Amino acid sequence: MKGLGELERSIMDVLWAEGGPLTAREVGRLIADRDLAPTTVMTVLDRLTRKGFLTRVRDGRAWRYEPAASRDAYIAELMLEALEMTGDRSAALTRFAQAVSGTEADVLRKALTELEEE
Repeated sequence: MKGLGELERSIMDVLWAEGGPLTAREVGRLIADRDLAPTTVMTVLDRLTRKGFLTRVRDGRAWRYEPAASRDAYIAELMLEALEMTGDRSAALTRFAQAVSGTEADVLRKALTELEEE
């Protein structure tokens, strides 16, 4: 899974935040910080669909788009890809564990414990 460009990320942020399928017009209205042509929004939505980030269903003459996976799943995939780029996964994981807050370490500890119990 490749990273997202700036405009792609803005559009995905809107779709992740809204939770339901949206048309290109609705997405364009929700990107308040940009003045985008409707064709630009449609092009980016189509590109994100071809990349596998979105699914779409017909709604009359329009398409409704929604994320293929959650934001959390996307971030986890990015983290795994970054981990694959290192020559020493143990060192990278250790460095990551040292950098997280105490609360985040507790979340990791709990997740690992639950995996061991399964």
